Amino acid sequence: MEIRIVPLPDERKKAKFTDESQLGFGRLFTDRMLVVEWKAGKGWVDARIEPYAPFVLDPACLVFHYAQEIFEGLKAYKWADNSVALFRPEMNARRFNLSADRLCMPQVPEELFLGGIEELVRLEKEWIPSTEGTSLYIRPTMIAVEPVLGVKPSDHYYFYVILSPVGAYYASGFKPVKILVEDTYVRATPGGTGEAKTGGNYASSLKAGLEAKKKGFDQVLWLDGVHKRYIEEVGAMNMFFAYADRLVTAPLEGSILHGITRDSVLQLAANFGMKVEERKIDVTELMNDIRSGKLSEAFGSGTAAVVTPVGALSYRDECLSVGDGGVGTLTQKLYDTLTGIQYGRIEDSFGWIKKLA
Repeated sequence: MEIRIVPLPDERKKAKFTDESQLGFGRLFTDRMLVVEWKAGKGWVDARIEPYAPFVLDPACLVFHYAQEIFEGLKAYKWADNSVALFRPEMNARRFNLSADRLCMPQVPEELFLGGIEELVRLEKEWIPSTEGTSLYIRPTMIAVEPVLGVKPSDHYYFYVILSPVGAYYASGFKPVKILVEDTYVRATPGGTGEAKTGGNYASSLKAGLEAKKKGFDQVLWLDGVHKRYIEEVGAMNMFFAYADRLVTAPLEGSILHGITRDSVLQLAANFGMKVEERKIDVTELMNDIRSGKLSEAFGSGTAAVVTPVGALSYRDECLSVGDGGVGTLTQKLYDTLTGIQYGRIEDSFGWIKKLA
């Protein structure tokens, strides 16, 4: 599909940040956005890259009332030679369409998803920061915009992509976080929308997260929604536990997001010679392994923060340090390797990098 380029007004042609150390995360947006519409009986129409601006939407749009919405998150990295790279963007395209299928939304052709993002990033290249740890965050989204009050799939959708120059996700940097195991609220259950990247999953997590912060914790570790016994995600990230010779994470059984960083971590760990296990993890077993010292490290993984070390875990009023409470050797190696590949400092032997021409 041909993408129409709408010219920018002259006053919108200069980047609007000067101090990359003050970028923060997700609060500043570039000059342009990609927008494509889907209409029943017509399919995908009117692909354009236009000036970033608010949408004018009818108050009755389905997205506002019945939450038909999905999104993705990936990054563009500026390398030392001034070239630009994406990290496994085809995985985001496939996961986006898995989410679309679960929410009864139209599939976005992979060539449109990837081609549109690549063209948008090329046009906005001047917005990509170059300081270590910074990147251009890419947010593809689809929303239902048919104005009707009725629970049904929409006849009209917007697929759009916006870009945000970002610094580190956590202002404190790469430091261990303190996690509370959540045993009252649940994030998702098998058969629900837990493996889809849809806003409702995140909205339902807010209350537990806020209550954890009031108690002095950085994030919550979710248990399964049936037994409240088995480990699932940590906040909005996949969770990993490292032992002497193996790395363990929860299996993908319908309630956990198919993390792209998760998949990358599993491949790297296997490449490091570790045994990788995807299995149910009983929270009681986990706490026993921390007490005994069998568990040496714990960390979360996701696009925004890459790898986040966990220094302490609390369950039912017992708070235990994981290992020595610092950043573990494996956690550091995974972080260094992943970011090294993403920023072009380490050779990509997996074929994960997509360079933009």
